[in-house]
Amino acid sequence: MKTLKLQILASLLAGLALTGCDDAPSGSSGAADAESVPLDRKLDAAQLARGKTVYEKHCLECHGDAGKGQPGDWRIREADGYFPPPPLDDSAHAWHHPTAALLEVIRDGSPQGQGKMPAWKDTLSEQEMQDVVAYIKSLWSDPVYRLWQKMEQQSLEP
Repeated sequence: MKTLKLQILASLLAGLALTGCDDAPSGSSGAADAESVPLDRKLDAAQLARGKTVYEKHCLECHGDAGKGQPGDWRIREADGYFPPPPLDDSAHAWHHPTAALLEVIRDGSPQGQGKMPAWKDTLSEQEMQDVVAYIKSLWSDPVYRLWQKMEQQSLEP
């Protein structure tokens, strides 16, 4: 069992190392130029406006203005054993998850024993959940959004 855990850990570390290499500048001016060009995210302005409204009504209290979170470290469990709500801008981990995972957490709430986020499936429509995810993505910087796009594409591949 210990060997299996070590193999899994080694695989994860190797994957992270390869991902880091994939994101490293190639030294060609073309790659650097592509990174400096503003990213056209093709986001729907009406959807973003609806998502911001949903966010401000249901999410802002816990996740902060513009997804910036609350004071304190969201990575350290509180006295009750739960993690505090993380920021949703690109300073935390929301962008590490594909769209489907973000929607699942909104729909079903925090994973058991992790946080105190309630399930919103009985409060928000599927469209409202999609709108708020689009709004959250709009809070991410272009470099982070580019990294997220790569991860999202990989999550959709068979």
